[in-house]
Amino acid sequence: MKTMLSFLLMLLLIDPVLAQNRQEKVIKKIDKLLEKQLKQKDIHNVYLSLYSPSKNFEWQTAKGVFKDGKQVSIDNPFYTASVGKTFTAAAIGILVDQGQLGFEDPIANYLSAEIMKDLHVLNGIDYGDSIQIAHLLQHTSGLADYFGEETDDGSPSIFDRIMYQPDRLWEPKELIAFAKDHFEPYFAPGKGFYYTDTEYVLLGMIIEEISGIPFHDFIHQKIIDPLELNHTYFNLLSKSQDSLGVMAEIYAADLEISTYKSLSADWAGGAIVSTGKDLISFNRALLKGEIVSETTLKRMKDWIPETKGMYYGFGLRKIAFKELFVALPQWEVIGHSGLNGTSMYYCPDLDIYFASTLNQLGSSKKAVMLMVKVLMQLEKL
Repeated sequence: MKTMLSFLLMLLLIDPVLAQNRQEKVIKKIDKLLEKQLKQKDIHNVYLSLYSPSKNFEWQTAKGVFKDGKQVSIDNPFYTASVGKTFTAAAIGILVDQGQLGFEDPIANYLSAEIMKDLHVLNGIDYGDSIQIAHLLQHTSGLADYFGEETDDGSPSIFDRIMYQPDRLWEPKELIAFAKDHFEPYFAPGKGFYYTDTEYVLLGMIIEEISGIPFHDFIHQKIIDPLELNHTYFNLLSKSQDSLGVMAEIYAADLEISTYKSLSADWAGGAIVSTGKDLISFNRALLKGEIVSETTLKRMKDWIPETKGMYYGFGLRKIAFKELFVALPQWEVIGHSGLNGTSMYYCPDLDIYFASTLNQLGSSKKAVMLMVKVLMQLEKL
């Protein structure tokens, strides 16, 4: 009997040691993946945060240097780009739960005649009154993207203007006016999918109209502060609860743009600055039904095809790895991505929350592949 008890005790002591050894080996391999990213000439810094409740595993790191040669650290928050759309969609969900609007409500109920005028005119037909809140959330309104495409008339795009007018502060009304003046809609509301920041600017304006307070204040009061996301704030508009280091530098090729006031053109489509740990806390709370009701969360996960292997809900994206490439595992992740290579996802198959950034515009595909490689290592835990 004593021998059996001694054996069981030995097993209890050994198992945590083996688990720790496995974690250390996995971390070393992930660290090598991050170092490989940094060796690419266009990547100046890389962040990664991981958390698994069931595996009792949490790890985060930041690598790279600032222009002045100083090392970045996890105390330097980063720009999350379109990950901010999930915050905006969650805010709309909160208003739905409060009974202040409905997903099928026409947006004309909440926006001024000035904003609605000529908002969606296609082949001589004005579809503005047909646009619903759900269309904006799911990119099915047919509106063009003021932010990410060349103008129909050949004039400088918003992206060009961000680059050569770095001190310009953009107002939401200016962004909608720009979309009206320089683009034509693609299809009638509800008749297709086209990813566009224009819709999320309109959602931010609706939130302001209903709440009576600035959009960023609403997000702070209803999401950031209650969840104690103390390292999260809006670029150029608010501050974090806890003072951290300066924001990590963002690059457009070799051009460092993190101090550009013209990034205000992002607004409700992606102006949040945060840390990986805060993003994981936000995504976990959202997917656990702690921010919006289960009914609203179910609507947010009403997926439609976006592109190969990707599906879009209401401010949420789902990626099915095996559909991206047949050799990949049959895993899915839910969350959102950003143009600068920012990722905020949860993998139910592995019970892993994942947040990272490469801080380089146009690196979204690289970020997805990095996530796949990291998750394949985490499977070994």
